Amino acid sequence: MIDTHIHLDFKDFEPDLTSVLENARLTGVKAFIIPGADINTLPSAIEIAQKYDDVFFAVGVHPNDIKDFNEDTLESFITHKKCVAVGECGLDYYYTKEHKDEQEKYFRYQLELALEHNLPVILHIRDSKDDFEASNDAARILKDYPNIKGVFHCFNANTDLLSFQNNFYYGIGGVSTFKNAKDLQDVIKLLGMDKILLETDAPFLAPTPYRGQRNESKYLDLIALKIASLKNLEVKDVVTKSTQNALNLFQKVAI
Repeated sequence: MIDTHIHLDFKDFEPDLTSVLENARLTGVKAFIIPGADINTLPSAIEIAQKYDDVFFAVGVHPNDIKDFNEDTLESFITHKKCVAVGECGLDYYYTKEHKDEQEKYFRYQLELALEHNLPVILHIRDSKDDFEASNDAARILKDYPNIKGVFHCFNANTDLLSFQNNFYYGIGGVSTFKNAKDLQDVIKLLGMDKILLETDAPFLAPTPYRGQRNESKYLDLIALKIASLKNLEVKDVVTKSTQNALNLFQKVAI
């Protein structure tokens, strides 16, 4: 398995990072991708990737952290041999829509950066509680970049985003195991296994029965098990196909 989205550069993992990685490897995790979220933790992500052969990173700025956006920092690390993507970038209207124009500006910048360097993007698209405006805006923006490839991280189950299946994968994590995630579970049944990536988003969104605790890559097998159950497949088939999908998208990842 490949954990395509784990924030190993967050302070949550500082006390026991080596153990977290070792425990995940024992469950069959062969590689870890640290997304770029907060520009201030990027040096830590790079340091971790340089220390461990099976850890890779992306350069990017989360839409909630664009106040610290720094073009020079992203561009200075994008050619690093272990940089496998741009992101996580996108739109987040969950808490406020006050900075929509600014979010779109930096989203477009990162899409263009990815195209310039022939890298995939890791997308963060989060709607408000009241509507699907973020998803709609993301779809509008992505139509301007027909050659971009990537993954909808923590896929929000918006079926309109399924129209991008030619170029995009859909990241499935611990939310898929929650009792109240029926919409996502229904969409997983619709998705072909050739479009699914496994992710934890650790330290967030630990799967059932560990919901509310610190998430880790060692729980990735629980997500694979849930997907297998929803799609009436063998777990080994979910693992094999999702791993191949990750290697197809993140071509600089080696296992």
